Amino acid sequence: MERQYEYFRQRMRRLPLKHTRPLLNALPEGERLIGIKGARGSGKTTLLLQYAHLMLPHNEQVLYITLDDPYFQQQSLEEFTRLFVQGGGTVLLIDEVHRLPDWGRSLKFIYDQYPELKVLFTASSVLQITEREADLGRRGIFRELPGLSFREYLNWQHGQNISSLDLPTLLQKHSELAADLSSQFKPLVHFKSYLEQGYYPFQLENPATYLEKLRENVRITIESDIRSYMTISADTINLLLKLTAILADSVPFTPNISKLAERMGTTRNTVISLLEYLEKGRIVHRLFRSGHGIGRMQKPDKIYLDNPNLMHALSWKQANVGALRETFVVSQLRPVHELRLGHAADFIIDQQFEMEIGGKDKKPGQLSQPEHSYLIVDQTEIGHGKKIPVWLLGLVR
Repeated sequence: MERQYEYFRQRMRRLPLKHTRPLLNALPEGERLIGIKGARGSGKTTLLLQYAHLMLPHNEQVLYITLDDPYFQQQSLEEFTRLFVQGGGTVLLIDEVHRLPDWGRSLKFIYDQYPELKVLFTASSVLQITEREADLGRRGIFRELPGLSFREYLNWQHGQNISSLDLPTLLQKHSELAADLSSQFKPLVHFKSYLEQGYYPFQLENPATYLEKLRENVRITIESDIRSYMTISADTINLLLKLTAILADSVPFTPNISKLAERMGTTRNTVISLLEYLEKGRIVHRLFRSGHGIGRMQKPDKIYLDNPNLMHALSWKQANVGALRETFVVSQLRPVHELRLGHAADFIIDQQFEMEIGGKDKKPGQLSQPEHSYLIVDQTEIGHGKKIPVWLLGLVR
């Protein structure tokens, strides 16, 4: 036990505190079991440690552990927790819970056995609570940690102090907001940098190796995370890697599933399942035109990579400008809004706002709802009327 406390103290001494994520202050106080999911590199470990430093007492009632520690190959989590509670522990922070083969049963046991204990844990985005034997859904709450928004990137990397904006306010007051911000910094310069390497917090560590690390994260997500949760074969892993390579050079991609299956030497249903796995791993977004009646085996209407940085990391081709800005819009809005493909325009947000994405000379010909329709345009610092700079959508979270 002392070894774990010492490891915790070492981690806390190295903890960066200059920047925090919005989720840190949004975790509910009264819950006894809180799970934080997210893609590799999204900052889950740092968030967990910052929670300990900023929200909890600095004493031995609080302990952080990580289940990728070889110690837990010999020590059961249940027995470790028993000793921790017996010694007066009240808050246990568990990192990398997906490393535990039977994590669901263990957490259920701990929750039921120790009502005085609060547990926060992190897990891969692939983790699916409802697919496990242990019914944790009614015992705890689960939150997703996305990558950095453009707003967070500006605050972290360039010393800004920009607050998030709700979408209706942004759409209504975009001209004055953009004018005010553009007087403080050059948004288009920073926007270009963000598209290439601004989405994941680890870009602050060493920008020179960022894209290389990102490619490695994708590979590990497929070969380790997805495989461990979906109990899929080595052949399926190879198909996932092949499909990822195809999509990286094709997105945004309107899929012909039958042709894609033929190209990959597999079945139509397998391809649809593979796309679902990649979305759970936060490698792609599957988008549909209708929000109703979407079945597990339904073909998506369009596929995007999860964020613009992946387009730069995974494709050896020059990233298409139009594809980058559409992917940016999806990555900024989808974590906090319902986003569907439109019929007349590119996207429908919250079944209310219609958005057409394009270059600065884009015309409004495809918009069908004048009151709630907007042109989202690139290479523009300040918009007017219904024409809004695309970078400004990065302030909604």
